[in-house]
Amino acid sequence: MKSTGVVRRIDRLGRLVIPMEIRKVFDLGKDQGLEIFVDGEYIIISKFYEKCVICSGIDGLTLFDCKLICGECVSRIGQIG
Repeated sequence: MKSTGVVRRIDRLGRLVIPMEIRKVFDLGKDQGLEIFVDGEYIIISKFYEKCVICSGIDGLTLFDCKLICGECVSRIGQIG
């Protein structure tokens, strides 16, 4: 992991501002979704891309049990059993 040397504080409302330089490098625009992961003591923030949790497809997504699944995987699941 590479350190940027940039330190930001969480404000009283729990918000964290991502510096403009970092937003430019990663092309983070207004309304860009971000996904938050935890790995031990690390908090990892990544661009969010809506995709199927099974095959990573992006076409015909359906929300099922709080997970996105594409139409093809829904069909394949329906064939099980």
